[in-house]
Amino acid sequence: MTSSAPSDILEMSAVALSAAIHRKAVSCVEVMQAALARIARLNPAVNAIVALQDPGRLIAEAAERDARLARGESAGPLHGFPLAVKDFDAVRGLPFTQGSPIFRDRIAPADSIMAGRLRRGGAVFIGKTNVPEFGLGSHTFNPVYGATANAYDQSRSAGGSSGGAAVSVALRMQPVADGSDHAGSLRNPPAFNNLFGLRTSYGRIPIAAPDVFTPGFGVSGAIGRSPADIGLMLSVQAGADPRVPFSIPQDPAIFAEDLKRDFSGTRIAWLGDLDGQLPFDPGVLECGVEALSAFEAVCCRVEHARPAFDMERLWQDYVLLRAWMNASSLRPLYDDPAHRALLKPEAIWEVERGLALTADQIRSAQEGRTAWYEAVLTFMARFDFLVMPSAQVFPFAIGLDWPKEVGGRTMDTYHRWMQVVIPATMSGLPSLNVPAGFGPGGLPTGIQIVGPNQDELACLQLGAAYDAAAGWVSRRPPPLLGA
Repeated sequence: MTSSAPSDILEMSAVALSAAIHRKAVSCVEVMQAALARIARLNPAVNAIVALQDPGRLIAEAAERDARLARGESAGPLHGFPLAVKDFDAVRGLPFTQGSPIFRDRIAPADSIMAGRLRRGGAVFIGKTNVPEFGLGSHTFNPVYGATANAYDQSRSAGGSSGGAAVSVALRMQPVADGSDHAGSLRNPPAFNNLFGLRTSYGRIPIAAPDVFTPGFGVSGAIGRSPADIGLMLSVQAGADPRVPFSIPQDPAIFAEDLKRDFSGTRIAWLGDLDGQLPFDPGVLECGVEALSAFEAVCCRVEHARPAFDMERLWQDYVLLRAWMNASSLRPLYDDPAHRALLKPEAIWEVERGLALTADQIRSAQEGRTAWYEAVLTFMARFDFLVMPSAQVFPFAIGLDWPKEVGGRTMDTYHRWMQVVIPATMSGLPSLNVPAGFGPGGLPTGIQIVGPNQDELACLQLGAAYDAAAGWVSRRPPPLLGA
């Protein structure tokens, strides 16, 4: 076995690292030692990984993975990978707080479906990644672990809710990360940290829940430094499960295959600011427009267009359904006075709005969601992909709870500043954030590639072609890496 320098190990892509481990060019112990050293050096500055487990035990687990390989046994693509799971998924024996002081001392008794797959795929769980309280808001801070700082500027937000996951990948503290997305949580943090992030279709990664028959907004996915790294992770996360009746039965191994594809003549609709309906801070939209040249470089045809639909209606239907879903899940805590006192104001606001809704209002909003999906299907008869910004602002001050104004417009809710991600969320279509460069202040942003229903592979393929032309991850690594 040839020993590599820690920095060389950490700079490997997830795909290259998996191959190096399996051909014994690097040991699982060396990978773990390099990751723990990086975490010790950089995590105190960003607070991305929380509930870090005992290093001695982690090294021992890595050694066990090496022993298995020596016997010719591989658990799968993630064999020996140090992984920290987002603190919204249960990992047996690890804290499971969801960013809430109510669950500050909770230890998960069993793995979630996805965590179980990662474990069986050979991952070594090193801890959790930080989140906002119950995922409410695209800014990662909570009263249990504090705030997560941006990988590029520690005075700025990491985004959310997969903020800890994004920063840990950007700083090479783990090779790839899981995440989840309700309203941009796999798009906004990667945009804020110059990464790729995939929001999957409903059912691609099964999630057990008290109600498995009503499609919600939240889905699981992955964050990586390349679409191929996400594909490797997805090949382990995805696949049908009998406990989730609408889970997708397609073989997930396809996501780990070569992503090369000819995109000559591919039709892309650039939605931009939806003809002025969405405000943006100066420079964000301009970065997105400049990024379109990378699609043209791989022979795509880009056209400025948008579906014929009342986008304010879409937003209002989303806000209503979001309140209904949050009220359904958080009401047991709200009904307990001691627990209610520990909920943040945004959680209480969501629950109280949700409890005031009528059945007719909920039905109308669900029908509005269906009407939007039908409008998108009609629109995509002309286009192969939709592309639009992943955020309306650059990373903002870490001490700010949420942006109160965007592009000169006052935000009327705590999440209105992320309205640009809602069209993809409400459609249920897969969406891949890709880096779109840096603004005048040196902060990153991104754009999202929205593909056909259940065609995450196409999103990853177009993302890989875009990355070959743009190359933002390799061109602009976080300054902390060279500190």
